[in-house]
Amino acid sequence: MWSGLPAMIPHQYFFRALLLASCGYALWRGRSDERVVALVCLGATLASRFVFSPISIRYSNIELGLLIIDLFVLAAFIFVALRSHRFWPLWVAGLQLTSSTAHLMKAIDEQLLPMAYGAAIALWSYPILIILAIGTWRGQRQMRSEQNLRSAA
Repeated sequence: MWSGLPAMIPHQYFFRALLLASCGYALWRGRSDERVVALVCLGATLASRFVFSPISIRYSNIELGLLIIDLFVLAAFIFVALRSHRFWPLWVAGLQLTSSTAHLMKAIDEQLLPMAYGAAIALWSYPILIILAIGTWRGQRQMRSEQNLRSAA
């Protein structure tokens, strides 16, 4: 057995592929809103690697490092949503709020199963990334139609 990083399970491969595809697309083709959200997602994913508890006790207590990262991400998404003229950042901020409340659920009920707590934290990352990709694509369509209108006038 290699002594480096632990073996990844299939959903981790899927998440990483989705993360790189959606954030890469947003950084390549997105406007400022898409780029900020992509950088926040990439940064939070990287930071999360350094704050996880050891696997034997992971999610058995409140994951304080993840809570701090989730609150930072929530603040960044709310900032983007409040200054954006687009609708998709509201969805992203709302989903991150849902994810962040998982920490509150664990604080209220220490007996919350670690697997349920972990799933509640991670679950909403997938739709956030999908919404980012769709928002980037729709923004590109909108920019093209605006350019076509200007060139036709």
